[in-house]
Amino acid sequence: MAVREDILQGVKRVVVKIGSSVISNRDKGRSPLECGLSRDWVRHYARKIKTIRDRGIDVVLVSSGAIMAGRERLEFARADLTVPEKQACAAIGQSFLMHTYEKAFEKKELKVAQILLSHDDLGNRKRYLNAKHTIETLLEKGVIPIINENDSVTVEEIKIGDNDSLSATVACLVDAQLLIILSDVEGLYDRDPSVKVKAGVEKAQLLSHISKVNEDIEKIAGKSNNHLTVGGMVTKVRAAKKTMSFGIPTLVVNGLDEKVIENIFAGKEVGTLFWSGKGKIRDRKHWIAHTLKSAGTLTLDTGARKALLERGKSLLPAGLLKVTGSFEFGNAVTLLDELGKEIGRGLVNYNSRDLENIKGLKTSAVRSLMGKSFYEEVVHRDDLVIF
Repeated sequence: MAVREDILQGVKRVVVKIGSSVISNRDKGRSPLECGLSRDWVRHYARKIKTIRDRGIDVVLVSSGAIMAGRERLEFARADLTVPEKQACAAIGQSFLMHTYEKAFEKKELKVAQILLSHDDLGNRKRYLNAKHTIETLLEKGVIPIINENDSVTVEEIKIGDNDSLSATVACLVDAQLLIILSDVEGLYDRDPSVKVKAGVEKAQLLSHISKVNEDIEKIAGKSNNHLTVGGMVTKVRAAKKTMSFGIPTLVVNGLDEKVIENIFAGKEVGTLFWSGKGKIRDRKHWIAHTLKSAGTLTLDTGARKALLERGKSLLPAGLLKVTGSFEFGNAVTLLDELGKEIGRGLVNYNSRDLENIKGLKTSAVRSLMGKSFYEEVVHRDDLVIF
């Protein structure tokens, strides 16, 4: 059985991410900054999502477009909006976006619900689980959750970052079996397809299947030049990296192809499939690795690196070379080797000030120095994810 057909076997829940460029009025000859929300494209995807639902598959929708829709309604045409202006656009645009979706799905006899999330919601374990339970309840009632980042109030420090990342987090949150990212390009190419090809040089080739996301793949992804989007192909690749670690395949496809949903569920080779076929990281460890924001970095010596990677040990103070950043007990930190390469992430048992004092010390010396505040491990194995 072909890989794509195999993935579709038994799919019961799908997350669909719709990018701003897919539901904009770009096809009407207007510049990107003049683009507003396209009701036609919203209605189109209401129909397509209805066909997925008719297959007995739950659908969770992650939709961009609030700021784009707000730009049009507030008549902001320039590119360099201030943070308050962007938040104002999001505030007015989000209600208009949801109204448009609600009307479109209502014609298909489907109910929708709005869920706005911030990193604060997903970074707190209790609120993370509350969000999960809310979405599960909506799906049980046959409602389509429409999720967006709460752009009207969030600032950079608490932003998830982009809706590609949000869609990956949501896919893991709801235990989806497939993430579909609808973009304005066919998928990931081996080089920028927009660059003119010189004589004797082959055209850029679409990469049909990526089994591992490494630095080379992220470099190929590059950055977006589209004024409508927050990210670009690189954010989609990083989103796929998240879902792959949780055992969820991701498809990045051209959402402007009106037949793309049918082609996906027919098992056709469309877009780029990110899929390693490996089992998932346990739910809590995925939350540590991909949902929490890192508050600092710990640089490990060679011995500590080997203990973690090869022997499955916890991180002890003796293996610490360098502490960077300001963080508190229980924060997430990134673990680096001596070359600066990220090897993992975990929840730390000391604040940064104490770690500066105990780094490199033997356990007995740390016990004497810290007294009642003593922890044997800087990061316990149960709170550690190795990449």
